[in-house]
Amino acid sequence: MKRALVEKDHEALSVRRQCELFAFNRSSLYYERIGLSEEDQAILNEMDRIYLDFPYYGSRRMSRELKRRGYNVGRHKTRRLMRILGVEAIYPRKRLSIPDKEHQIYPYLLRNVDIDRPDVAWAADITYIRLKHGFVYLVAVMDIYSRYIVSWKISTTLETDFCCEALGEALKRGKPEYFNTDQGAQFTSKEFTSILKERRIQISMDGKGRVIDNIFIERFWRTLKYEEVYTKCYESVEDCKRSIGSYIDRYNRMRLHQSLGEYDTPFEAYRQIKMAVAC
Repeated sequence: MKRALVEKDHEALSVRRQCELFAFNRSSLYYERIGLSEEDQAILNEMDRIYLDFPYYGSRRMSRELKRRGYNVGRHKTRRLMRILGVEAIYPRKRLSIPDKEHQIYPYLLRNVDIDRPDVAWAADITYIRLKHGFVYLVAVMDIYSRYIVSWKISTTLETDFCCEALGEALKRGKPEYFNTDQGAQFTSKEFTSILKERRIQISMDGKGRVIDNIFIERFWRTLKYEEVYTKCYESVEDCKRSIGSYIDRYNRMRLHQSLGEYDTPFEAYRQIKMAVAC
């Protein structure tokens, strides 16, 4: 990421000038220094759990549900923490990638598409991952037919870079006909969409408030959270990356899916059918 290139003690260039040269938002450089109290971190973690079960809750019902669970949080503070978590009350689902009004929005194209083999359509989304002290964001690219996680990246900020990196890694392994995301700024950015256009991949985006458009990757988030994230206490970002990486590898290669042939794994469904088609 660009922030890794900035030297805070550079002899000749100030931090401000370095950020200008890299076209990097200077405020993001200090992101990790912005701390949360242990209480606020606990509330964020509980909000994450609530949203997996009730993805349509806005700030009013979120505040009431938190109080039922022992957190005396008013609606204004709930709204502020929801913004940190990446949740917008006007949507009935998690929205970690917030829309940018200046970016082009593309129509949803998968409604009548027959996804009967790998690489017809891929999907990408972002979710929040809690750490012992703080949190990070995870983006994943999934092949919709096989549920195979083609690539993933973790970042401490919601800058576009890590989404582009995940997309670049995924395209080294295959190329879909369609690529579906939500309308978040990371996915509507010129940096992200230009990669798809250069490869002549059709861009599809969820409609506002459409829970079912990206349903398969939403289900993966739920599985990941309950089978991995909520059972761990990640000490650091690197600890989180190692553990998440190990889980995704097991998910791809060992987790049986009833909907995939004779209870195939995502890896088997993705690779075997691709090889059969190639032959």
